[in-house]
Amino acid sequence: MRLLRIRTDDGLRDAVLDEDDRVRPLPGAAEPFDLDRLRERATVAEPAVDFETVMLAAPLSPGKIVCVGLNYADHAAEGGQEAPAEPILFMKAADTVVGARDDVIIPRGSEKTDWEVELGVVIGRKAAYLADEAEALAHVAGYVLANDVSERHFQLERGGQWDKGKNSATFCPLGPWILTADEVPDPQAIKLGLDLNGEALQDGSTANMIFGVAHLVHYISQFMTLYPGDVISTGTPAGVGAGQKPPRFLREGDLLRVWADGLGEQHSRLVSANDRT
Repeated sequence: MRLLRIRTDDGLRDAVLDEDDRVRPLPGAAEPFDLDRLRERATVAEPAVDFETVMLAAPLSPGKIVCVGLNYADHAAEGGQEAPAEPILFMKAADTVVGARDDVIIPRGSEKTDWEVELGVVIGRKAAYLADEAEALAHVAGYVLANDVSERHFQLERGGQWDKGKNSATFCPLGPWILTADEVPDPQAIKLGLDLNGEALQDGSTANMIFGVAHLVHYISQFMTLYPGDVISTGTPAGVGAGQKPPRFLREGDLLRVWADGLGEQHSRLVSANDRT
C-alpha cells in the first residue's frame, strides 16, 4: 500500500495511491500516523483523482527524525573519513519536513547547502530496548524517500555541531508516499539516486549500507524510544556536493530530482531565504 497526504481547501487529508496511480482520499481530516487505522480507513476511500493534479504534503508528520551519518563507506571515503564502528546518530526537528514537490529554502548566510538522498524508515510500533534485529523489522511500518538537506559550512565550520547544518526550514523533504513494509521484500535492495539540473550525481543502493535497516532500528532502540510515525533517515551514498571535485553546492533556481525504486520521486526547486519570510 502507498500512503500519502494531500493539501485541500479543507486542510490535510490522508490518502492512498491505487494500482492505477490514482489518489483516493480517506474519510475525514489527516490523523496521527497509525498503520492499522489507515488500512481501516482505506476500505472506504473516496473517488480517485489524478496524482499529478493534487497538492502533495509530506506523507506523515514525524514525532522525531533520527538520522544516521556516514552509513555508506563510499560517502565516508569521499569526505576523507573512515567508516564508523557504530552508527553515528543526530536529529532533525519535525518542523524541517516538507513535501515532495515543495521548494527547498537556502538559509540566510549559507555558503554550502548540500543534498543527500536517503531511505527513510517509518516506525509502526513502539520500540524500546528491542532484543534483536529480527524483532526490529517487525516494528517497521514502511519506507519513504528522504532528502537530508545539509548546510556544510554550518555543520562543520561553525563550532563542529552537526545539528546546526541539518535543521534549517525545509531541510527534510519526505515522500511522495510511504510504501508499506509488506511490499518491500528486502530494504537492503533498493536503488536510489539524485539529479541536479538533470545531471545524475548520486546513484546508489541500500545494499551498500554499513549498518542495515534491522541493525539501525535495534541499535537506536537501545538509546531512545521510537514511536509510531517516527522516521529514521538511514544515510546517503557517495555523490554529495561536498564530495564533488571541485565541491559544488546548491544555488537559487537549481532543480533537484530525488528518486528511489518503489518510493517515487521528489522534485524540489531551490529558493533563497532572502525572498521568504
